[in-house]
Amino acid sequence: MPLELEVQFEIVFYALAAGFILGIFFDIYRILRGKKGHKIIVMIQDILFWILSALAIFTFLLYTNFAFLGPYVYLCMGVSLLIYIKLFSKAIYKLENIIFFGTKTIVRRSYKNASYPLRIIWSKINNKN
Repeated sequence: MPLELEVQFEIVFYALAAGFILGIFFDIYRILRGKKGHKIIVMIQDILFWILSALAIFTFLLYTNFAFLGPYVYLCMGVSLLIYIKLFSKAIYKLENIIFFGTKTIVRRSYKNASYPLRIIWSKINNKN
């Protein structure tokens, strides 16, 4: 039984969105993984990322289009991922990098400022002994 045209457009739209979301997750993963590391560890991390991504995309498609995985769903996801990587990845990667390291800096400075009085008290206690 063929699907209605409206349903097919929804499936294509959600497949395109899934590819775009996968691209964003890949950029976040690249930031968290970093550039250095042992090749075997990086390979294991890559495999785990793609397994987790496959589960996340399947869950996304399950909730949006009842996990209808026709050939054009894979094609649309691949095309949107390729478009994301070629057109948007560089700018979004920079933005995510700024957000990630800005948040990291704020948390680190807040922790240092909040723990400063405790470190002074601790050093005074240790100097008495």
